[in-house]
Amino acid sequence: MVTLTFIRHGQSTDNVKKVWAGWKDAPLSNHGMKQATALGRWFSEKGIRFTAILSSPLDRAATTAEAILEHQPEPKPPHIKSTLLREQHFGIAEGKPWATRKDPNLSLEDHFAQGMFPSPPKRSDRFPGGESRDDLAARAEQAINELLLPYFWGAEGENQGPIHVAVVSHGLFIREIVDALYRREWGRERMLENYRGLSNTGWTRVVVTLKGTQYTTSSPKLSVRITAVNEREHLDNLVRQKGGIAGLAHDPRQKDIRGFFAGKP
Repeated sequence: MVTLTFIRHGQSTDNVKKVWAGWKDAPLSNHGMKQATALGRWFSEKGIRFTAILSSPLDRAATTAEAILEHQPEPKPPHIKSTLLREQHFGIAEGKPWATRKDPNLSLEDHFAQGMFPSPPKRSDRFPGGESRDDLAARAEQAINELLLPYFWGAEGENQGPIHVAVVSHGLFIREIVDALYRREWGRERMLENYRGLSNTGWTRVVVTLKGTQYTTSSPKLSVRITAVNEREHLDNLVRQKGGIAGLAHDPRQKDIRGFFAGKP
């Protein structure tokens, strides 16, 4: 049995701006760093110890993963970054504001020419130069095969202790990979149409076991059970800073400067 905890990154500066942010590498905001730190502490206080922490290499996810890692006990688990865990790529829409609605009198191309970027209506649609949701689903399948299956197979070995893997990624990608895991059990085209996604640093937990000893197949059947969705207890006592400071980019040097002026040895 393998426990997977899928974690969305903390609030980024692009989340504050409400722009299309896929591969655009925005940092965590000050509030996002507080969210990530609160989550790392909460896992530690609850005695949750990870076998490994996998993350997207994009700054907002990797920094969230590092905040979790900081609060893990020694020996600390490995932090493994993979481009397979990145968010959907939005092509020419990257960094552009969302369009809340589409003008029925304009083609998508006309929208783009006027600087409007409504959400592509179909799963097979994409912004020019970007990925469709179907492309994202295919990448999620690849991530299962290359990153997660080794843990599933390892869990079948004799005298194997509990395996708990944290996956720190992005909202749309997490939805697709959880959906892909469910397809491994049920074989249906779509499984989680009502899945509402994750808040910043919200986490969803999935327990996975192999169905039988299928070491020879690259796509073994799985038993998949969701045990938690968008958990946010770690944010209960978190206070957002006032005056716009919370939405500014987090500067890791600030901690060192505060320590210096506090006269710490």
